Amino acid sequence: MRELWRRYPGAVLAHLMFGLDLVQLGSKARSGIGQWAGEFIATFGLIGTILGCVRFKPEAVATAVALYITSAYWFTASTSFANPAVTIARSLSDTFAGIAPSDAPGFIVAELLGAIASAWLFGWLFAPEKPR
Repeated sequence: MRELWRRYPGAVLAHLMFGLDLVQLGSKARSGIGQWAGEFIATFGLIGTILGCVRFKPEAVATAVALYITSAYWFTASTSFANPAVTIARSLSDTFAGIAPSDAPGFIVAELLGAIASAWLFGWLFAPEKPR
């Protein structure tokens, strides 16, 4: 319990707030190409949103990220974890938003690939113009 609390206090506190067992593992199966594609797309868009805001309107990053994650929750089959740390935390919750720990690696791979692809594309698209 001490190790779980040290590493994932948010999961433990969320369980406490909702009167759940403090320590749990997700049991919701989330695997397959549709789920992984959803994670790739959600992460790709999230990184693109962040890079676009940083380049053109830095003060909008927090609002844009919140709006993007909220919308991605609804437009992806995976409910948009879009972050390996969130995937791990959600594997520690046996709720409707949880994920079976055995399915987490597929999500994490999709998220990393989405982040790399997005960083490459939007890094190129949003690069400042070079003087001639």
